[in-house]
Amino acid sequence: MHWDDFETVLAIADSGSLSGAARRMQVNHATVFRRLGEIEKRLGVMLFERSRSGYFPTPAGEELADTARQMEGYVLQAERRIVGRDLQPTGAVWVTTTDSMMAGLLAPLFGEFRQQYPGVTLDIAVSNQLFNLTKREADVAIRPSNAPPEHLIGRKLADIGMAVYGRKSHIDTKVVDLRQLPWVGPGSRLFDEPMRQWMEEQGYEEHCAFRVDTLIGMLSSVKAGVGVSVLPCYLADGEPDLVQLSDPIPPLSYGLWFLMHPDLRGVSRIQSLLDFMTDAVREQTKKLAGYPARVRSR
Repeated sequence: MHWDDFETVLAIADSGSLSGAARRMQVNHATVFRRLGEIEKRLGVMLFERSRSGYFPTPAGEELADTARQMEGYVLQAERRIVGRDLQPTGAVWVTTTDSMMAGLLAPLFGEFRQQYPGVTLDIAVSNQLFNLTKREADVAIRPSNAPPEHLIGRKLADIGMAVYGRKSHIDTKVVDLRQLPWVGPGSRLFDEPMRQWMEEQGYEEHCAFRVDTLIGMLSSVKAGVGVSVLPCYLADGEPDLVQLSDPIPPLSYGLWFLMHPDLRGVSRIQSLLDFMTDAVREQTKKLAGYPARVRSR
């Protein structure tokens, strides 16, 4: 017997007529009549008793109909399992991001994502180097940039504000002259030319005798009282020992991007991560952009 033979027998048994079976199967009356005749001829047994009031299954027909119901149940069960897999993606996603983004923003969001999508494994590479997504060194990059690579696709999640911060215990007055304070600047391997240029234009560069090549390192230096520095607002605002000494600086703001290779477009587990991060990060838009400073500086 073929699979559609069972479907035909079940449709006639459930509806009690050829016309009812035809509507259920979305075929015409003659097709159901022909199929039933072929099935009975192959099996050499009558499956239904015909009468003016309808078609009634014989013991053989009832047995085939019961088997068909079980088969239908297995099909529906398998369909639900497959649909469930699509709704709950599985597999590994390699993500690269910076140390400051990981420490100041992404770590708890990754944890929330894993709770929602337990079937997805995240492998996070924390590095200030931009991994090559084309060579599959990573699937996804969540990184700050004002000029993301054109060969990648993705979505801008938010704008990141930058402001000057210092250690509270080293700020004794309500009006602070930033040119009279020691500065912590970006090291040569941080590749932050806009910050270096801004410091030079403002006259702060000559007061910089200490440099670090990561934002986490600069944050630690400011917390230790080495000097003041420009830091991402999302990273510094949560530090109780620090005070914001300037408003967010427009020329130093940058975008936070979710980037991936075009070949990965539509991959369920990556699309789930993109959608989750978009919603989670954009809920913190104001915080990430930074707030006006409470301490006046010049």
